[in-house]
Amino acid sequence: MNDTAQESRGTFGIEAMDVYGGSASISAQALFAGRGLDPQRFDNVVLNRRAVALPFEDPVTHAVNAARPLLDRIPRRDLDRIELLVTTTESGIDYSKSVATYVHEHLGLGRNCRLLEMKQACYSATGALQLAVGQLAAGISPGAKALIISTDISLADERAQYAEPATGTGAVALLVGDRPRVLAVDLGAFGLYSFETLDSARPLPDLDIADADRSLLAYLECLSHSFADYRTRVEGADFATTFDHLALHTPFSGMVRAGHRRLMRELYGTSPKDIQNDYERRVEPSLNYPGEVGNLFSGSLYLALASLIDHVPLPGQTRVGLFSYGSGCSSEFFSGVLGPDSAAEVGRARIRERLANRAELTFAEYTELLPETLGCLRPVSDRMVDPAGYSAYLDRVVDRPKMLALTGVEGYHRRYEWI
Repeated sequence: MNDTAQESRGTFGIEAMDVYGGSASISAQALFAGRGLDPQRFDNVVLNRRAVALPFEDPVTHAVNAARPLLDRIPRRDLDRIELLVTTTESGIDYSKSVATYVHEHLGLGRNCRLLEMKQACYSATGALQLAVGQLAAGISPGAKALIISTDISLADERAQYAEPATGTGAVALLVGDRPRVLAVDLGAFGLYSFETLDSARPLPDLDIADADRSLLAYLECLSHSFADYRTRVEGADFATTFDHLALHTPFSGMVRAGHRRLMRELYGTSPKDIQNDYERRVEPSLNYPGEVGNLFSGSLYLALASLIDHVPLPGQTRVGLFSYGSGCSSEFFSGVLGPDSAAEVGRARIRERLANRAELTFAEYTELLPETLGCLRPVSDRMVDPAGYSAYLDRVVDRPKMLALTGVEGYHRRYEWI
């Protein structure tokens, strides 16, 4: 990796990040038992809990509740330099009007700001990050910042079978700029691979469809070929030795394990024992938070990155390899550098503590709420939502911060209030 070339062009990447993993959650084992799923398949999912949206939550509230704590921590001068806001989501609420407009309003960002919404399944946050880094590195607005927020709502119910316990809800916010205390992106160090397939989709605002076998095969193919492309751009890149740690798109840990195993076998013919040791050292730390939230769609990779930073020592510069995959499909393997500031910055978000503070739902409570939460994306001209009606759940949240809530829809215009 040519660090001297990177320094000559400047350093850009993630300056700060935060995660909203929901205000409620349910045990993955309780979901398995409640749905009568085969317990022998639980080890392939490797989840402790998954986030659950309450009926006054939607992609807008998730995005704002992820980004608000981050913005409260940064200096005013940085807040005023946010010139690009990108929301990435599979949970759009309108064919024309973006989620970003609502998010911009309720975060109180300045009006001299580009607003965009991006969609490419679980890849879109990485696409937004790379486009933002490219724009900032071009130097056309020195000192500018970009705010990228990946936000999604789960539509999984009993129809999803084994995907239901693994499908989370929430958002990840990334502040991107020229002081990357969290992750300095290796400029020009990336590999791409994309093609047309229908491994999963959301054809209706209340329906997810998925072909699990096709999705696994596409994920594995994309990991192999995107890293192969990375090697053509980065002289001497080696999957086993270049990266101190790895963070991969994590719909569930079994898919991550399969991807890591495939490359170690494909590239080196590594023994099963050595593959396991490498997996435990370089990959497993990234799986703690995904195991508490579930698949966060385009936020999944960055939830894994936050988990990695919070669960490994970072005494000096540490290079991490990152793999982003989005169904349909588009993928990218890229890399960046972590350091002691990464742990300090992510630690300020108190992600571990906030995940532990969520309200715990029983299976009966979860199934009672599910019809309401599944309908949050359906287009209706008028609807009333009373967050106070769910105080029994909110009262269980330990040390609950002020949060944005959906209060209704008037003439298709969504209304929100802080509660």
